[in-house]
Amino acid sequence: MAVLSKIAAAGAALQPADVDALIAQACPAKDYRDKKVLLIVPDATRTAPIGTVFKSLHKQIAAATRSLDVMIALGTHPPMSEEAICARLEISRDERSEKYRDVQFINHEWDNPAALKNIGTIPVEEISALTGGRFAMDVSVNVNRRLFDYDQLIIVGPVFPHEVVGFSGGNKYLFPGVSGPEVLNFFHWLGAVITNPMIIGNKWTPVRKVVDRAGAMVGVNKLCFCLVVKGTDFSGMFVGSPEAAWDEASELSRQLHIVYKDRPFHTILSCAPPMYDEMWVGGKCMYKLEPVLADGGELIIYAPHIREVSTTHGHLIEEIGYHCRDYFLKQWETFKNVPWGILAHSTHVRGIGTFENGVEHCRAQVTLATGIPREICERINLGYRDPASINVEDFADREDEGVLLVRKAGEMLYQLREPATWASGVFAA
Repeated sequence: MAVLSKIAAAGAALQPADVDALIAQACPAKDYRDKKVLLIVPDATRTAPIGTVFKSLHKQIAAATRSLDVMIALGTHPPMSEEAICARLEISRDERSEKYRDVQFINHEWDNPAALKNIGTIPVEEISALTGGRFAMDVSVNVNRRLFDYDQLIIVGPVFPHEVVGFSGGNKYLFPGVSGPEVLNFFHWLGAVITNPMIIGNKWTPVRKVVDRAGAMVGVNKLCFCLVVKGTDFSGMFVGSPEAAWDEASELSRQLHIVYKDRPFHTILSCAPPMYDEMWVGGKCMYKLEPVLADGGELIIYAPHIREVSTTHGHLIEEIGYHCRDYFLKQWETFKNVPWGILAHSTHVRGIGTFENGVEHCRAQVTLATGIPREICERINLGYRDPASINVEDFADREDEGVLLVRKAGEMLYQLREPATWASGVFAA
């Protein structure tokens, strides 16, 4: 099908009636009669009106289907409780037990081999072509086996600039959303090798090509709802194949989600919203601002509510710490057996740097003003500030001085109108 879309007028937002009308057009109930349908949606670390779309879809097709279930595309994030899933879907517990009692909630299990199915391998020749010759290896592709219990997959999720793939959305809710660790680790490290500044806000990246190649291997009918939001406004919805809907949605995201600045900043206070409850996701407060962080500057992630590096991966991150890409590449024999997704996260948080003659030199300082203690910050190679010592308003309205305050960081991408000298192809190894 061609992409169907609805875009809000400037200064306005899509309303539930707009969503209902588009869903009625895209999903005629007769097309779902007696089918088993699985909705794949993100966890709570993505801002989007998932509940609005879920409730509209349920109203439109549930009565016709044999079943309509929801799987949370966790990637490697922790599983969500029943209560948290209800909040994600914007339904009350009473609504859950009455109106939506037949909907099964499923958490993806990325680390449970029994929950996964191997659907093939992307061969070395294709990997070399897709990555521009950066890698030459077979990549095994595993995905949640329960996808194949259904006749139709419906992917619902937002599109934002993204540090690993360029723009999120589309097949990314399959890989890594409901995938196994092999392809996940591979393409995260691929993005890290190219580097965040070279990837983020660009569409047709090598990582996107790998993700779409893996998505094409999932032999179940797929329909994708790509959502574009800005702040609390629901700005656009695009419905079609994962590739085509994402293509159009990312163009709107490019218009709405990139803030251009004329100069870099020596000090940035990047405030993490509550939905980032650990550094594994709170690192986005660095990713989206690295392009406007000056050489020798400091980015402070302000998040008194964050008390964990990562509940899932924290032990590994504490072992290796946060370092620039070259720290790992130039000591590859030491680090090659660490899960590559962990290495990628490390480099994305620490940012651009060099490693020469055994000495690491990072371009800028990254400091945590969180609930993570000083001794852990020092152990993982990040700066520490007591969050109680920070008055957020002290950083406000000082851009002319080279100080930037971002009150809700992690989704809007900040870029310079004229790229800085360090942000050149020299980093695209």
